[in-house]
Amino acid sequence: MKIQPLPPLHSLVAFESAARHLSFTLAAKELNVTQGAISRQVRLLEDYLGKALFTRTTRSMSLTPTGTLYFDTVRDCMLHLARTTGEIRQWRGDQQVTVATSTAMASLWLLPKVAEFQRQHEEIDLRIIAHDHVKDYSRLESDLSLYYCHTPPKGMEVTPLFSEEIFLVCSPAYLARHPQLATVEGLASCTWLWLEDSQRDWIGWPEWFKRLGQEPITPKHRVNINSYSMLIQSAISGQGVALAWNKLVDDPLSTGALVKPNDLVLRTDAQFCLLENPSERGPRESVRLFRDWLMAQPSVQAG
Repeated sequence: MKIQPLPPLHSLVAFESAARHLSFTLAAKELNVTQGAISRQVRLLEDYLGKALFTRTTRSMSLTPTGTLYFDTVRDCMLHLARTTGEIRQWRGDQQVTVATSTAMASLWLLPKVAEFQRQHEEIDLRIIAHDHVKDYSRLESDLSLYYCHTPPKGMEVTPLFSEEIFLVCSPAYLARHPQLATVEGLASCTWLWLEDSQRDWIGWPEWFKRLGQEPITPKHRVNINSYSMLIQSAISGQGVALAWNKLVDDPLSTGALVKPNDLVLRTDAQFCLLENPSERGPRESVRLFRDWLMAQPSVQAG
């Protein structure tokens, strides 16, 4: 819904300064404009509101009751905007590293690991932002990006992290109830957790069967989910069997929250990658430290 009515926004800056100083001259000096420019902006605002904001005499100026009320509101809004703007801008400082990635890679692979980096480098602040369905990786406002790449994006420096392997997972309790999962044919009588088509780059069930050279199978039931991290959580909760990507499910497999019901594995040429924009200046020391730590992770297979 459109926010309205809004006053002339340039006039608010002039009015706030003039009201704070109770002087057009001081406001003009602060904003590096002429006194006449301040006067015109305030008059424009008064005309828009239909109310006088200042009482002027030859020697002094004061706020009218309407001006006092409006000044309090305008100042509070501008202070809040300034604080939020400052918080956003501070991430560009030398001791911050901004990492863009998908929600799946963030929640399942990166976030479980970053506590160790923060223990090693307490002076560096990490900012992790999740963006799915990215069309142009070069436009991401980040120092580094981590993404699944079926085809390496053009115009980016691409460092492979690990190759794609896709296999079946479910909870131990679900496997106990469905021992037929030990064979491909047994999948037909189970519930499949299905990643919706919005994740176009990710291999789905029909393509998985096709690439393995298996005849297509229709599940007894399926549950559609549009988030891979939610899909894995559903598998952990025993709601069905899921296609799993290696490395993204290392933690639940190591703890036993998930198990592989059989040995079927599809290996492809796609990779999870570290992406860097070559148009940026050389990496800051904080970015270099994070990159080196990332590439030293045991799950990273890049050479």
